[in-house]
Amino acid sequence: MGIAERKGRGRAEREQRIVAAARVIAEREGWDAVTVRRLAEEIEYSQPVLYSHFENRDAIVAAVAVEGFREITVALREAASGSTRGRNALKNVAIAYLAFALRHPALYEAMFILPTNLRFAEAGTRPELRAGFEALAAVVTPFCVDVAVVTETFWAALHGLAELERSGRIRPSARGERIALVVRAIVASRNSSPGRFGASTSNARS
Repeated sequence: MGIAERKGRGRAEREQRIVAAARVIAEREGWDAVTVRRLAEEIEYSQPVLYSHFENRDAIVAAVAVEGFREITVALREAASGSTRGRNALKNVAIAYLAFALRHPALYEAMFILPTNLRFAEAGTRPELRAGFEALAAVVTPFCVDVAVVTETFWAALHGLAELERSGRIRPSARGERIALVVRAIVASRNSSPGRFGASTSNARS
């Protein structure tokens, strides 16, 4: 292993330690407790070392969010792969999405609530974010022509349900009924008129 390769590996390992520490603190105490000073103390790095890897706390949150998108993509794909019928895939993916959001509240906040430099629905959107969107699009596609819009709507419905339940504003006991309503709406969209994006998934955006 050359010097440059060793340095690159060491840098990646330091960044992973910083991100892992941020996740632990956030899940345990909330994101308000995650500061550069606190992280430096937690992993015994100086603050200048942290700033050499991440410009600010928002950049650390973004790195956590990217990890979250990798993980939710795996969860959604696994949920879909266990289904033999398209409607069941929709339901299982919806259940998996809500379960992920409720099981990892701080991680979900980093992905969707806190300010970051991550960009969605743009040419420069990171592949991890696109993969998460595509995992949703894959189960929506059999039921629609305008894949992008229906996928965005499916995602918006799941995100809204997740946030309302996480904040205690809707009844957890009715989660199954709400998922069933969302699934029925997606299935019914198959009969709607074609949208301006056509049948291609090339316009699907994350």
